[in-house]
Amino acid sequence: MFKRPFIGISSHANKKLGNSITIISTKRYSTTTSTPNEPSLPELCNKWDEKVTNFEVKLLKKKQGNDNKETPKKYILSMFPYPSGMLHIGHLRVYAISDALNRFYKLNGFNVIHPMGWDAFGLPAENAAIERKIDPNTWTKSNILKMKEQMKLMKVNFDWDREVTTCNPDYYKFTQYIFLQMFKNGLAYRKEAEINWDPVDKTVLANEQVDSQGRSWRSGAIVEKKLLKQWFLGITQYAHDLQADLKLLKNWPSNVKTMQKNWIGESTGTELKFKVNLEINDNVQKLDDYITAFTTRVDTLFSVQYLALALNHPIVKHLATKDQKLVEFIKTAEKLGPQNDSKMGYKLRGLNVYHPLVSNKKIPVYVAPYVIGSYGYGAVMGCPGHDERDYAFWVKANEDTHNNPVKIIKTIKPLNDDCEWTTPYTSKSGKLIIPNEILGYEFFNGLTVKEAQIAITEKLEKLGLGKFTTQFKIRDWLISRQRYWGTPIPIIHCNNCGPVAVPEKDLPVMLPKVTSLASKGNPLTFVDQFVNVKCPNCGHDAKRETDTMDTFMDSSWYFFRYIDPHNEKLPFDPEMARKLLPVDMYIGGVEHAILHLLYSRFMSKFLTKIGMWPNGGDFNGEPFQKLVTQGMVHGMTYINPENKRFLKPDELDFSKNPNNPIIKSNGKNPLISYEKMSKSKYNGADPKECIAKHGSDATRAHILFQAPISDILNWDESKIIGVERWLQRILKLCNSSISSSVKYDNQMAVLKSSKSLHNDEEVKFYNTLQKLLKSITIAFTDTLSLNTVISDYMKLTNLLYDNVNNASIDNQLKLNALVKLINVIYPITPCVSEEAAAIIVKNQNWNEELSRYWPDVEPIKQPNTVSYNVVINGKMRFIYCGSKDFIELHEGEIIKILTELPGGIKYLKGKDIMKVIVKKKVISFVLK
Repeated sequence: MFKRPFIGISSHANKKLGNSITIISTKRYSTTTSTPNEPSLPELCNKWDEKVTNFEVKLLKKKQGNDNKETPKKYILSMFPYPSGMLHIGHLRVYAISDALNRFYKLNGFNVIHPMGWDAFGLPAENAAIERKIDPNTWTKSNILKMKEQMKLMKVNFDWDREVTTCNPDYYKFTQYIFLQMFKNGLAYRKEAEINWDPVDKTVLANEQVDSQGRSWRSGAIVEKKLLKQWFLGITQYAHDLQADLKLLKNWPSNVKTMQKNWIGESTGTELKFKVNLEINDNVQKLDDYITAFTTRVDTLFSVQYLALALNHPIVKHLATKDQKLVEFIKTAEKLGPQNDSKMGYKLRGLNVYHPLVSNKKIPVYVAPYVIGSYGYGAVMGCPGHDERDYAFWVKANEDTHNNPVKIIKTIKPLNDDCEWTTPYTSKSGKLIIPNEILGYEFFNGLTVKEAQIAITEKLEKLGLGKFTTQFKIRDWLISRQRYWGTPIPIIHCNNCGPVAVPEKDLPVMLPKVTSLASKGNPLTFVDQFVNVKCPNCGHDAKRETDTMDTFMDSSWYFFRYIDPHNEKLPFDPEMARKLLPVDMYIGGVEHAILHLLYSRFMSKFLTKIGMWPNGGDFNGEPFQKLVTQGMVHGMTYINPENKRFLKPDELDFSKNPNNPIIKSNGKNPLISYEKMSKSKYNGADPKECIAKHGSDATRAHILFQAPISDILNWDESKIIGVERWLQRILKLCNSSISSSVKYDNQMAVLKSSKSLHNDEEVKFYNTLQKLLKSITIAFTDTLSLNTVISDYMKLTNLLYDNVNNASIDNQLKLNALVKLINVIYPITPCVSEEAAAIIVKNQNWNEELSRYWPDVEPIKQPNTVSYNVVINGKMRFIYCGSKDFIELHEGEIIKILTELPGGIKYLKGKDIMKVIVKKKVISFVLK
């Protein structure tokens, strides 16, 4: 007899994590995590380690006659990690998602590409090498070995034959090759530019690597501004396509597309010129006659009250040579960092400009840190009457006017004169009103905003003071880094020839070997044998470029290399790119939503343009068809309520109540919250320990079960007990009479489950099975609701568990359902799936392994019986469940059957029946 057991936790279970769990059941199935003759879940996972890691399964061909068809491909990619030496739960979450999808599509017969590699260059490795006084290559390679071992503990089926490591010469050779293609096509160039300089790490920082306080994202140092000759890539030449083609990315999260759109910042508007009026003595340098500005709201031109310039505008730099207060203001403003919305400003003494259309109107000029020097022309017009930021800036600039109201000019009002007219009025719906003191432009009165934009720009064009134009916020990509541990830039500087490309036959330009790095900065400048070379063009003495590339350069094309990783002549074969790209599913953190994804899109479009990826597929050179951004993993965090200090685990006493510990030092309860895992908060979780306790399958399933993919996952290891119980139930089902009472045809596994349904119990069982299979399949192919997949797995397990002893359901039907369960859990819990399959094979006395396949979802069946409402003298009295042809029986037969039922005995037996009316699902009796 197979009885459904009572499941509970033993009294000696570990109070913190439930390490030792007792399943209390009938005598036959009584067990702890495993019986003495059965492996525990961790042992079981180790047992099947090699088989599941290598995906060694016998796939069953579900359809015959398709041998000549090309196998469909599926490229599933998780963002490759930086080899820091330690995987965390966040890594496990990404790989659990990607491997589940990898195994699902392989079961469905796809040619799946599921590669892994290492983003191995960069500042952390160099700093670590300096601290340890070793070669960064040694440190990096040792970390890679550690992390590969950690990945294997998860039983992830990666294509290790496709592995790439960006610091290997066979990889960065082709990073240099791609750079040279850009150089030949005019996209790679060198110029002097003002940059963010980290004085501690001694390297250039991108704007996004400087926080709102003007500090370096890594060292914490106050960033300095420097002028350096730097290498840039002309991403702005692709800015329009990068923005326009966001519409092709229908399977990207909308928030990521919005972030990309805002970063690119394509704006259509008007370029206009303000004539400069310098009222102070200036013998140092003659200023430009005009200040050029860009605006998307030229309709508000008649409400301009000031002009604002960026800190690095040429006029500002010039005036700073004579104004010490201006110098001090600039230094203060620079500390705010590149991303700020400060309302502070400095009015330039003796400088104003004339209004482009009102020649006698003077406008003051300010320096303002909110103006971006690299956007437009580093100058914007200030219209306090029609812009929130301009209004706040103008009010602050005039706050010392001795309580006099600040004058605000408004020249746009609502289309409906009865509407409330706020200050500032920022709506783009409205009509123009020209102030009485402005003469000669009365004909603009009443124009709508759109009409005014066209009319005013056309007027400016006639005067030579403006034109229609498009601007972008995005700037060209600065790739120079003054560090050792990166891809060398393959350029030679010759006094005769200028910058000369290293011949392709001489690639890679190898990093010279170093035994140790003594300090931060770029040691390549001091390696004579690296620096001093001959010019490839003229043969004269020349100098090699000593800057290395931004590591984003390495990671912007690695997904191309995965498709052809052993190609020694090209980064990849264009024909392979045509067949295998784009990436079907790209999985990684939303923190890479802007730069990495933007640079990858740019690189992909460039490679498409030069023919490396013929036609760029159906996505116009877009590399990632579907983007999946998983939420972060937060850990349980304990905080001392007295001083808000984060507490270490050994500072807490869990002995009395594991869920409500006590601080040892003061006897109080800590504040408990879930926060981003970090060493400083003592809330991290070691994946290796979790896998050792619970096994890789339970760990993977628990990670996926706890939260939807895009949500934050609050890590609570104690809840994994539910997953462990479920996995043990599957193994018990395989050891039940289901797998041995009937024979299973291994070659005919895909025969329809509904081949023979004899009663309503079987129909109900079958229909529930099909609904769950459909839900599970849709979760993998469409919604990616992998947390509900685990829930459906459990429901399917319960369906079988509840019907083990149900004699109304044929055991063959149950066995078919059990095999389907074993197959559909394989993507997430492959080891338990293998163990379950092995049990069935043993019970069936086979000499071969169980064939694997993903079951088709079959149509829902209608029950064989119908529920008839029995109505007597107009009142429904009872229900009879009978066959569909019951109402076709003779009236006497119907009466005889119904009067033998309990309800019939009560309401019909011995009564005079005057009339019987039989309809579809209603049988009515009229009694005397």
